[in-house]
Amino acid sequence: MKHMVISRTGGGDFSSVQAAVDSIPEGTGGLTVLHIEAGVYYEKLRINKPNLRLIGEGEVRLTYDDYARKPGNEGAPAGTFGSCSTYITGDNIKAENIIFENTAGGSDEVAQAVALYVDADKVAFQNCTFLAAQDTLYLARPKEEKVNRSGRNYFEHCRITGDIDFIFGSATAYFHECEITSLNLGKEINGYITAAATPEDKQTGFVFHKCRLVSDAAEGSVYLGRPWRDYARTVFLDCWLGAHISREGWNDWDKASVWHTVHYGEAGSEGPGAHADKRVGWSKQLRGSELERFTLEAVFGGETDWIS
Repeated sequence: MKHMVISRTGGGDFSSVQAAVDSIPEGTGGLTVLHIEAGVYYEKLRINKPNLRLIGEGEVRLTYDDYARKPGNEGAPAGTFGSCSTYITGDNIKAENIIFENTAGGSDEVAQAVALYVDADKVAFQNCTFLAAQDTLYLARPKEEKVNRSGRNYFEHCRITGDIDFIFGSATAYFHECEITSLNLGKEINGYITAAATPEDKQTGFVFHKCRLVSDAAEGSVYLGRPWRDYARTVFLDCWLGAHISREGWNDWDKASVWHTVHYGEAGSEGPGAHADKRVGWSKQLRGSELERFTLEAVFGGETDWIS
């Protein structure tokens, strides 16, 4: 196991996270631990090496400010993917005590501005924060747009803030005891928490377990999700839902597939936004044996040692 210290103020092995990642030789088999000292690291970060641990020592903020409408090198808009502050494409990575941020601005001004993009397997986050507005957390491009493995991602005791489709993508992701904060846009509809693009061959998309959904947005103005692709799969289990959650719960995004291939469900919802009897007819209230499909072990195919 190799250890590196990253410090903005000097005294470490590197002054930037990217320099530390770039220094790791290709094909290195062992685990590398990056100890990141407190500070704001303004860098468009590409974590493309596997077998890493990123540990924040104090308040560590990885931040950048690109956005979808920003002109790229050839003058065309950067697009959603180009807006990402941090990209993780290496397998077997764990991040602890880190803030991932995009500071470009609000949805109306800049459109999509992603704080973190992940397209990798066995990537875990503990006590991390993700801050942006539209499209905060991008968990792998849809399968038809890019060859990907729709990897397994895990989030525990994390905080995720955004407004429009701010947890989205094709990965299989499990969120345990996280706080999900919807920003107040001051509109009739203040956003959608999820926009899954689950591949047809995957049984599970996004699972939220014992999470808290909070906001100061108007009552009933935020949807639990809408389907980015036709096989979107998202469930909320034993979660607390604030009053901002719409009684209908889910939005169909004008897709007839919600009646046939989309799988949206809940079980054990509590709080002022929990209205099991008011949900749209194509969503499900999960019971009994149906819940066995959404245990941590079942979601990740019985392989969970990479989380700890």
